[in-house]
Amino acid sequence: MATDTVDWEFAARLGARIGGDGPVTTAGDAAEVVAELRADAARSTGLVRDFTGLVAAHDDAPVLVVGRGDWVRANADGFSKIMEPVAAQLAGRRDDGGTKRPAPRWARLVGSRVTGAEVGLLLGFLSSKVLGQFDPFAEPAGRLMLVAPNIVHVENELGVHPHDFRLWVCLHEETHRVQFTAVPWMREHLFAQVEELANTIQPRMLDDLGARIAQVARGEGGSIQEILSTPEQRVILDRVTGLMSLLEGHADVVMDDVGPSVIPTVRHIRSRFDKRREGMGTLDRMLRRLLGLDAKMAQYRDGAIFVRHVLDRVGMDDFNAVFASSENLPSKEEIADPDAWVARVHG
Repeated sequence: MATDTVDWEFAARLGARIGGDGPVTTAGDAAEVVAELRADAARSTGLVRDFTGLVAAHDDAPVLVVGRGDWVRANADGFSKIMEPVAAQLAGRRDDGGTKRPAPRWARLVGSRVTGAEVGLLLGFLSSKVLGQFDPFAEPAGRLMLVAPNIVHVENELGVHPHDFRLWVCLHEETHRVQFTAVPWMREHLFAQVEELANTIQPRMLDDLGARIAQVARGEGGSIQEILSTPEQRVILDRVTGLMSLLEGHADVVMDDVGPSVIPTVRHIRSRFDKRREGMGTLDRMLRRLLGLDAKMAQYRDGAIFVRHVLDRVGMDDFNAVFASSENLPSKEEIADPDAWVARVHG
């Protein structure tokens, strides 16, 4: 799992240590939570299908209930695959004459360990925050991971009904699993965007990563995404932003609109959950800025507004035209102007 660019094995070990185990609980309680999350995920499949009309012809994306260390390992593996095109580009650097000149082995080893530490720090931070994640890069068709200790931590922190909260989270995450299993072309489309973006990354961009982290640690702002600033990269990022805003907004609408029929306290949960997002500490804010998670929050908000507006205009059947082909996906601009998408797709 190690490459000359990033020592992924070291990143995974460090990230798991930083993330820790989560809330202390008995083996019996932990087993009960795991069993309930599995049952809630299975129940959510039918609820999402009935609300959205999305049905997977072949559903071979498993649901896994994991701990923080498992989540870190899975994401380190996923990132290493994404970074393979970058690693190939950075195997040697060009001198002024244009000749590729490989860096000395000691320099590659030290550099990969330093970059692995930076990645491990970020994965460790995220591993204590993520409630669930659909990983589209896992073979053969992706996988859904529910991070049990984080779900328990947040439900305790919010003081909400634990059984209602667990089903609410599963509704959101299961919507992502249904999106990718019912719309199989979307996985390859996302792969293509990631690969296209990876092929634009130059050595100086990775060199800037450590400086960017130090800058944010000093409270000076800046995010990793800002390193990707060429016009070509911005075009790709705008396409990805449009897609992710659609997927996150769609999942938020499902979890809140299906919720009242099966989750009595859904309004209370949403209120407490949104207040928690607003009450982040200084360190959280800096790291979220670094990782571009402020933009991620905007994707939830703007995507949900887009989905609700289109549903109000044309209904669920015509909204689902968004999943018919990549040409029907909303652009970043159309997320902010849903009527423009309706006009383009439905004329």
